[in-house]
Amino acid sequence: MKLSELIKSYNWLSVELTLIKLYPDQNQMLDEYRKVYEKLKVTEPADYDELEIILTEYDSDPDFESDKETYVDVLGQKKNSDLNDISNSYAIEFLEWDKWLGMDLALQTTKNFSDLEIIAHCLYEMTFIDYDEDVIQQQLKSLTDTVEEYKKLTDEERKQKTISFEELKRRLDDKKDSK
Repeated sequence: MKLSELIKSYNWLSVELTLIKLYPDQNQMLDEYRKVYEKLKVTEPADYDELEIILTEYDSDPDFESDKETYVDVLGQKKNSDLNDISNSYAIEFLEWDKWLGMDLALQTTKNFSDLEIIAHCLYEMTFIDYDEDVIQQQLKSLTDTVEEYKKLTDEERKQKTISFEELKRRLDDKKDSK
């Protein structure tokens, strides 16, 4: 089953109730989600067979500042791949929405989640960057441009313009301590 088929099968009110249940902190953004959902219902799905959508529930990290005990990860996964092989999983929040709609849902996903849960989790992930697809694509282009600029730097320029992870962590800890 493709995500587009699932979306076309449900009205917004059903999705809204599930979204509120799963993401109560998103209550203020429901109008934005509704607009996206309405757009998705009329968007023609792309013929996209490279990945399938997989949802996986994980226990939350106890060190992470969250009241939730679990969270759901939404990824693209190569079809017929080893579920435990992380190299077959891809972040898809920057993927165009017509490609999302054209993706199949992994069997594991349809077995472990209700239709409305799948829609709500996918909608949350699709709009993680923004509620406007053009803005999301601009963000992706900006990131891609930054990577390309970095690749063009000489070793000396890279040393001048970047810091190590350890230095970043030290600076963040210093900032945190000064509050």
